[in-house]
Amino acid sequence: MEKACRDCHRIVESWKSVCKCGSNSISKDWSGYVVIIDAKSSKIAEQLGIKREGRYALKVR
Repeated sequence: MEKACRDCHRIVESWKSVCKCGSNSISKDWSGYVVIIDAKSSKIAEQLGIKREGRYALKVR
């Protein structure tokens, strides 16, 4: 089961306890899913405040 970072919403592998952003606030309780391929030209990434490519949860509790 994948987890999501509460700070940046990035999806992280279940065995990891720290996100790439440096946060250790990881949650199993998340919903929604978006994949950002080109963060610089993506309107969705801009609206969500995402600056890096990757997989993100839309809502993290």
